[in-house]
Amino acid sequence: MTFKPVILTAALAIMSLSSVVRSEIDGHGPDAWQVTDIDRGNALSAHMGPGRDYPIIDHFAANEHGLQQVTCVPLLLGDIHSKLSESELEALPPRWCLMRSADLTKAGWVEQRFITPDYSSHNEITDEDPVTQATMLVRRLYKMSDEASRGRGQSPLMPEWASDFFTADIVDLIHSGQLTAHPLYNAQDFEVEIHQIEADPERPMFRGMITINVDFSNFGQAQRAVFYLRSDTMREDAAIRIFHIEHDGWELP
Repeated sequence: MTFKPVILTAALAIMSLSSVVRSEIDGHGPDAWQVTDIDRGNALSAHMGPGRDYPIIDHFAANEHGLQQVTCVPLLLGDIHSKLSESELEALPPRWCLMRSADLTKAGWVEQRFITPDYSSHNEITDEDPVTQATMLVRRLYKMSDEASRGRGQSPLMPEWASDFFTADIVDLIHSGQLTAHPLYNAQDFEVEIHQIEADPERPMFRGMITINVDFSNFGQAQRAVFYLRSDTMREDAAIRIFHIEHDGWELP
């Protein structure tokens, strides 16, 4: 299969911006949020209502993690969002979200542009079984990618996230602009349904290398991606990372 060269980094940047501007609240969003774009030493003001005309009743710290989202206005449920044109969406007033802290001691309305999905609580895997660690890592990779495609978070291929999943050489390739297909879906255009993400049943681990199979369909066509992982000795923590990906007729690196 032949693909035309495509620079994925620009598309990923647009996806990231879209996730901040028009994140949807339909019951399937991220479990947690974090404060972003607030300088260290400052804080994000939490207002009594959705707007700066309402009094400030509390603050969330710069880069505060684990925030819970109650709701946002304008309300953009999935069916509402899909019926609006791009011009109608752009004409909406800036979104405000009712947030509360992880310990439930603080709550208030904040500008949505200052919050982003928080995946930090999922970055560290404590399970001692390396095969389970690898399986969970690949599952998180696809979950985060799915959330980003729905406008609910950043892509795991963005520079600030890629090293949480891949070794440095793959990260460099992803951001080189030389990829001819999406590394997770083996395509430039995709409408994907994930069927199963599991360790290879015949040889889940061999000499430190872990094999994870991802079975999915893209536009109804069954495919399999095979991920190879191992402890990354270039990292101080030697965390498990993806060092090779194979698709039908295509591999990285």
